[in-house]
Amino acid sequence: MVRQTVRQTFILTGAVLLIAGLSLAGCGKKEQAESDASKTQPIVERSADDGAGADIKPYQAVSCDPQANVLEEPKIINLENGLQVKVLREGTGISPKPSDLVKVNYEGKLLDGTVFDSSYQRGEPIIFPLNRVIKGWTLGFQELSECAQAELTIPSELAYGSTGAPGSPIGPDATLVFDVELLKVINPERNRQIATQFLQENAQKEGVKTTASGLQYQIIKKSDSDVHPKPSDRVEVDYRGTLLDGTEFDSSYSRGQTATFTLSRVIPGWTEGLQLMAEGDSFRFFIPPELAYGEGGVPTGEIGPNEVLIFDVELRDIK
Repeated sequence: MVRQTVRQTFILTGAVLLIAGLSLAGCGKKEQAESDASKTQPIVERSADDGAGADIKPYQAVSCDPQANVLEEPKIINLENGLQVKVLREGTGISPKPSDLVKVNYEGKLLDGTVFDSSYQRGEPIIFPLNRVIKGWTLGFQELSECAQAELTIPSELAYGSTGAPGSPIGPDATLVFDVELLKVINPERNRQIATQFLQENAQKEGVKTTASGLQYQIIKKSDSDVHPKPSDRVEVDYRGTLLDGTEFDSSYSRGQTATFTLSRVIPGWTEGLQLMAEGDSFRFFIPPELAYGEGGVPTGEIGPNEVLIFDVELRDIK
């Protein structure tokens, strides 16, 4: 079970939001916790010596080769108000719409070379809705496709204007330069197609069972217990959660501590699925979007719209 924790890497809120990185974390690194909100996300890394889940292969993952499609001469695209997109590496996937989520790496600089923010320095890319950032990003990224690398030169009127960003190196009327890589485009239509195809194929695999709701599961290990939880029970679990492309978005194993929560307070796929388990069982769940986060996904998180979620779950205890 996880809840969102937002780490704001640089700026700010509303229409002028530049970057707000989101990491999914467990309900507490030092404590067992239960979400305060209803329908919070339950959420699954095996320890290094536990091989369960190793047979899950990435499903239509976007993989960018930094050596491929590098242009001998940059392609220059000049847009409104002086916005310039200098394409250094051609993309190989789809281009985003303003309503899409995008996953990017970037470094932001002033014209004098001062770096004011960088996902490279933090060692991880970020995900955000393209229509919730400065206008220069919204416009510039629509000129790119997945796996493209580019330099965006953004005039102040498409960034922070005459006020700048108080408390930051970005002063009034500052032109911003971003080195960016568009790693992935996440949208509902594409994810729904992938989800439908995956679930249809997965349902035919040996050992996979499908319930009336569409929840799919495999029994990894059965215990001798016949005690099953009710929705009102509190349960203690270990778990790992991944997307179809292999991205892990949460893991009690990584935190080194189990999670405890009330079964009725998590996504429907977990409420239904854990009732199929007895104490000591280990199951793998394949949760359709409608039993997880649906078309909304988890904004600015790894879980996009219409994502199938895969969980390896061990039911440790029923409280």
